[in-house]
Amino acid sequence: MTLRHEAFLGHVKDRGEYGTSEEAERAARVVLALLGAHLVGGIRAQLAARLPEAFALILLNPLQSAEPLPPERFVRATAAWIEGATEQTATWDVSAVLSVVAAAVGDDLLGQILLQLPVGYDLLFGRPQPT
Repeated sequence: MTLRHEAFLGHVKDRGEYGTSEEAERAARVVLALLGAHLVGGIRAQLAARLPEAFALILLNPLQSAEPLPPERFVRATAAWIEGATEQTATWDVSAVLSVVAAAVGDDLLGQILLQLPVGYDLLFGRPQPT
């Protein structure tokens, strides 16, 4: 089931404790654009199908990444794209957005997404996996 735009943003705003919807939207756009560069094929399409259309389009037309970034570099890249962000605030942004994504997609699809990502992303999604 696809979350509506307002509902998705509302969840991100709550999780990230953002003062405005604009802040939540900016974080969601940057994180999903970076995430889209890390996912390929059917998995990216399945994730996009569960997101509101505006965010699905961002995911399907991602920023280009030469290689999958380890989680700490993903956070640094997020910080670079959000004006005034630090690694600490970017970690917060990434976790707020990806935890909402994890809740929206369910465990089966999340497991498939994590298989395409470097080790450690489970923590960014707020779903630590047993080692």
